[in-house]
Amino acid sequence: MKILYNGTVITLDPANPVIHRGVVVVDGDKIKELGTEELLAKYPDARRIDAQGGLIMPGLLNTHMHIYSAFARGMAIPNYDPRTFTDILKGLWWRLDKLLTPQDNYYSALVSGIEAIKNGSTTLIDHHASPNSVEGSLDELARAFSQLGLRTSLCYEVSDRDGLKIARAGIEENRRFARWCQQEKPQRLAASFGLHASFTLSDDTLKACAEAAGDTGFHVHTAEGIEDRDFNLQHFGLPVVKRLDKFGIWNPRSLAIHCVHIDQEEMELLRQRDVSVIHNPESNMGNAVGRADIDAMWEHGLRVGLGSDGYTTDMFEGMKVANLIHKHGEGDPRAASQVPEMAFANNIDIVCRHFGVPTGRLLPDWQADVIIVQYKPYTALTADNWWFHLLMGVSGGMVRTVLVDGNILMEDRELLTVDEEKVYAQARIQAESVWKRL
Repeated sequence: MKILYNGTVITLDPANPVIHRGVVVVDGDKIKELGTEELLAKYPDARRIDAQGGLIMPGLLNTHMHIYSAFARGMAIPNYDPRTFTDILKGLWWRLDKLLTPQDNYYSALVSGIEAIKNGSTTLIDHHASPNSVEGSLDELARAFSQLGLRTSLCYEVSDRDGLKIARAGIEENRRFARWCQQEKPQRLAASFGLHASFTLSDDTLKACAEAAGDTGFHVHTAEGIEDRDFNLQHFGLPVVKRLDKFGIWNPRSLAIHCVHIDQEEMELLRQRDVSVIHNPESNMGNAVGRADIDAMWEHGLRVGLGSDGYTTDMFEGMKVANLIHKHGEGDPRAASQVPEMAFANNIDIVCRHFGVPTGRLLPDWQADVIIVQYKPYTALTADNWWFHLLMGVSGGMVRTVLVDGNILMEDRELLTVDEEKVYAQARIQAESVWKRL
């Protein structure tokens, strides 16, 4: 049993959001009890973790990530001068993914997972691609995340861009890994069925994916760039969401990623299918693809979550950018009021659906995914303003301690599940090898 104490507890429980001088009692993989410091006497033999006056709060949830992008950081690409989103895909990501070996996949996951832990993220929903190392690629990611102790959902992105053989291999990798998760029920692993984007998927491949997926939810880039919408209208006479709907892609476990270029009818269709939309503002800005119409999605009653798209592992940073992009884009300081609900209500709903366990709040019988943040506010932190403290005062580098399922993954900034220096040393070797193959 463990007790986290001497901090301000942000529970994310709407009924009781803040507990001053709070205590969180962890028993096994679940939260047993919350209260104030009187609880310390109740559990004299528990392992005590001192928050030193900081924040005690749930680990952050990232509902769209790209682990495979890790070794792109700082990579020089000959003759790379992208003018469009398609140029970025062809010139960077579709060149990098072909280079990845099983060893590269494993170390990409380790370094990304380490960064996620150090920035306070305890759950990642990932979308993977390595066309020349498809078979068993999700096992390499699962091996890394199991060592780290993170909660992770994995899928392989099926695409026709590298030929039918590789597309079929991607379908089988999704099916195999999902079946393994269903049979073995690993505590912190889950699966979805990955699709790249509809403009790289033929009708035949979409049909094969729908038949292979069973009741697994799909994880698909949806109208990220205008190219996706234009392609589908030109070749199929349908916008992206409607075309994918023909094949039964949308169900309550499906994730529609980005949705920058969807119309009102598509929004309504996603709502009817109970699909979750994942907003990735940093990536959208970086790729210059546009700004998702979050207000319209809200009016349609869509569940919109927040991801990073591999742009960062710091979800505190992602919240800040989400807050700014809509205020700036709409020229209205009242915009982006939905961001806390995206990050701290909808992401929780999405993750709970995905893993089938209550994750993302500090409540009795919820999973003990907890972080301690070294933030000592110099103004009052209350049930009404905790969000603004996180928005304006907290960043991932302030995270000191991380627990997932009650296991301590990091304490006082020291990783406990892997040797960080050894992992990074080998990752640099892997990255150098990838760059030489470019």
